[in-house]
Amino acid sequence: MTTREQKAEPPKEKQPLNVYQAIAEVQAELAKSGISKSNKNKEQGYTFRGIDDLYNALAKCLSETGLCILPRILSREMSERKTAKGNPLFSVIVEAEFDFVSSHDGTKHTVRMYGEAMDTADKATNKAMSAAYKYACLQTFCIPTEGDNDPDSTTPEVAPKTAGVFSSREELDSFVTNYLDALNKATTLEHVKDQRDLNAARVTAMKNSPVAEDREGYQKIITVQNALVTKLKEKPTTVDAAKQSASLPPAVGDDEIPF
Repeated sequence: MTTREQKAEPPKEKQPLNVYQAIAEVQAELAKSGISKSNKNKEQGYTFRGIDDLYNALAKCLSETGLCILPRILSREMSERKTAKGNPLFSVIVEAEFDFVSSHDGTKHTVRMYGEAMDTADKATNKAMSAAYKYACLQTFCIPTEGDNDPDSTTPEVAPKTAGVFSSREELDSFVTNYLDALNKATTLEHVKDQRDLNAARVTAMKNSPVAEDREGYQKIITVQNALVTKLKEKPTTVDAAKQSASLPPAVGDDEIPF
């Protein structure tokens, strides 16, 4: 039998791949063509690669290598802001893990990634999850890119964040806690007055603050302070205490500082 008459050998079956071999196969395939930036941001004009571009490029590679990507959301944080026009704007940050699993032998590698996005309706969480998935894949497979890719095709115009009395929520909570602790230790009206005078400027600023948390902290302080003043006025135990009580104006409303 001549060489021409010999039957062609059947193609060799692909060997089962563990998770790292599968990742390397996908990376090698995507390195040939990459993913072009076919989308353009409407507000700022830069080009980027969308989540659909990634899905289209990955689908065949994942199928051929037997690599599965399984998402898992660990946490979600949502805050509400305003657009420059005053409309609600929801900002969401998700922390996610992605299990890269070989369907051949079950070997697994986990990648942790954050995703952040903003939206004026109900799509902020969806966008944040898509961003986390996209960047987990872009970085795991080292897909070539030019500069930083942004997760969304739009960039909302965000109004400047309103400045409060405190630099953080932790600082506000600490101030309110310390103030209330001092009031709880006060045994005379003079002690209450000293505490009030010491913090008058900051407490007044909290009352007039545009930040809701500052005003809520102010109300907590005033509620406790007014109740304490009323209690101390009702039971003067000494002549000096009675004189103090007589010299002070009557209790005020919950929205005012006593004395």
